[in-house]
Amino acid sequence: MPRTIQPELLDSLSPQDPAALHSRRDLRLINRLMGNHRWFLGQLPKRINPGERVLEIGSGTGELAAQLHQAGVPTAGLDLMSAPDSWPTSQPWHADDLRTFDQYTEYSVIIGNLVFHHLTDVELKHLGVRLQRGTRLILACEPARRRVCQFFFRLLALALGASHVTLHDGHVSIAGGFAGDELAHALGLDKKEWSIEQGSGLLGGYRMIATRRA
Repeated sequence: MPRTIQPELLDSLSPQDPAALHSRRDLRLINRLMGNHRWFLGQLPKRINPGERVLEIGSGTGELAAQLHQAGVPTAGLDLMSAPDSWPTSQPWHADDLRTFDQYTEYSVIIGNLVFHHLTDVELKHLGVRLQRGTRLILACEPARRRVCQFFFRLLALALGASHVTLHDGHVSIAGGFAGDELAHALGLDKKEWSIEQGSGLLGGYRMIATRRA
C-alpha cells in the first residue's frame, strides 16, 4: 500500500464547528482505545534524563502534554493553534508551524502523537534535519499503514458513532501512516547514530522510539 498524503477535513474546520467538536471527541475515544497516551506515559518517564526539556509537536488540545505534566514530566507544546485555556502557565506553548519552528535545539526530547503522518516525505526529511541539531530522543505514535487497518477502523468508527469527518480523516491518516523503518528513514535517522525501536500497538498503531547513541 503506497504512502499517500491528502488533506484532512478537521484541519479546514473552525475549532468551534460542531463537526470539529464531534471529531475531537472521536479522536479522544480512539486515542484511549489505541492506548497512545498510556504508551507515552509508560515510556517517557523512564527514558528522559534529569533536566531534559520535552516538546510535544502537534499538541492540538494539549491533553497528552497535560497528562505528562501531571505525571511529573513537564512538557511544552507546539501547534498552529493557540494554547488551550487549560494549559499550565508554567509550560511554554509555541503557536507556530512545526515545519519552520526554529527552537528545536532548546528541547532534547521530541514527542509526536498522530502528527508525523500529516507530512510528506520531503517535509519529514527537512524536519529530521532540524531535529537532529540537538535532539536526543524521539517518540512517535502514528497510524500503521495497512489496508486491513482502514477496514477495521471504519467498523470501529461506525460502532462508536463517529462523524463523517472522523471516517474520512481516519482513512486518510492510515494512508499517510508508516510501516517498518519508514519513519526513521524519512527523518534521516542514521542507524549508526541512532538506536531505533519500532512496534505496533492495539488497533493498528505504529510506534517508534529513536535514541541518539552516546
